[in-house]
Amino acid sequence: MAKMHGGGLLRRCAPRNDSLFLLSLRAKRSNPHPLWHSRVALFPALLLFLTSCAMPGETVPPSACLLPAQKPMLVAELFFGRNIPGRAPVSEAEWADFVARVITPNFPDGFTVFDGAGQWRDPQGGAVVREPPKILLAAAYPRPDLKDRIAATIEAYRARFPQKSVGVLTRWECGAF
Repeated sequence: MAKMHGGGLLRRCAPRNDSLFLLSLRAKRSNPHPLWHSRVALFPALLLFLTSCAMPGETVPPSACLLPAQKPMLVAELFFGRNIPGRAPVSEAEWADFVARVITPNFPDGFTVFDGAGQWRDPQGGAVVREPPKILLAAAYPRPDLKDRIAATIEAYRARFPQKSVGVLTRWECGAF
């Protein structure tokens, strides 16, 4: 079984069906044009590889974690823009209140917040907008309500500080605390 490492997520890839490979070999033998048959052989092999890998929504298998104490965890990074149209940016006091009232209850096992120096392109005018975001990094054990807690945090920020969006990245990792 082949192993592939990508973005901190160890995925196990194994062929599920050899029939595509056999079809590609048959095409190779029956076609006198080597360039054409190599492309024909490559497509089924690529398709087989892609369908045999773990789906992005699956967790890391516990056996894939490097250290004995590590367990599969979901790592969420949320990017909270602080610029608000028509008023001053979100202040440190407003942010501290949001952390106390929203983030702490949604991530009671812990999290880290740090300042960033971000920018994005305005889709309407094309101008580059620079914005100092707050970045939340939280690693949590998979529980049924985790998705809802992440969504509630995003929606609470968007409602309190009129934002078009809150950036969010999620990935499965191995962790221990």
